[in-house]
Amino acid sequence: MIFQGNCPALVTPFSKNNKINFKALKNLLNEQISGNAKAILILGTTGEATTLSENEKIDIIKFTLKVVNGKVPVIAGAGSNNTKTAIQTARLYERLGVNALLEISPYYNKTTQAGLYEHFSKIAKSVNIPIILYNVPSRTGLNILPETVFKLSKIYNIVGIKEASGNLNQVSEIIKICPKDFAVYSGDDSLALPMLSLGACGVFSVASNLFPKEMSCLCESFFDGDILSSKKIHYKFLNLFSTLFCEVNPIPVKTALNIMNKNVGKVRLPLVNIQRKNYIKLKNILKNLK
Repeated sequence: MIFQGNCPALVTPFSKNNKINFKALKNLLNEQISGNAKAILILGTTGEATTLSENEKIDIIKFTLKVVNGKVPVIAGAGSNNTKTAIQTARLYERLGVNALLEISPYYNKTTQAGLYEHFSKIAKSVNIPIILYNVPSRTGLNILPETVFKLSKIYNIVGIKEASGNLNQVSEIIKICPKDFAVYSGDDSLALPMLSLGACGVFSVASNLFPKEMSCLCESFFDGDILSSKKIHYKFLNLFSTLFCEVNPIPVKTALNIMNKNVGKVRLPLVNIQRKNYIKLKNILKNLK
């Protein structure tokens, strides 16, 4: 298992001239570590990886590894809908020194379940570091079925899945049929607690960008048997969880960070600024959480 508990899906902060803001990135990383994050995910959906150049991604990985300095595992999003590209990226990130890879299912061109198995298995066999699958049908238009996850779980370095299908029956089936040491993680903050109750090992959290200590505490309280404390945090932040997805991620979370004076800059095109009505809603929620 790469981690148990809270792993922030970190944003990529930009400066006013739309370059990577490494000072802000360092602050975010240190805040997550101080907030007892059990791992750090960079270059994911929340990190706007699809708008970053190859050199920018390499710079972010090198910088993150230097700042984190082995305190927690660093997981890098390395997926592609092109298997050859995904293999090349996986090998590169392994050489750079990340602890694990997050591999999304192929999008746009999609494939069959047999194709998913071939895609992920070939990536896994090309590297020696652990791989976490990423299932997010709302983004990819493709669902990794439990039977396919089970087959992939037999590959030694495919060690878990970030499950963001929103289907708790599917989550239950995956946990039921896969080996006990195969880690299932929630890809949705609002489903973190329900999935923990089903046997999940933690959450890849967007909300942790804003409230790292609280998201870590939600998980830790649950594992300590203090379910009431976990429920209290869950319901306290439930409105925030949903509002962080009122527009395409990471538009709302970067907006929220800027409201909180974290100065992470704007999103890159094709993403655009949040709508005024959603800005007001988000600002009011944050105000009430103080």
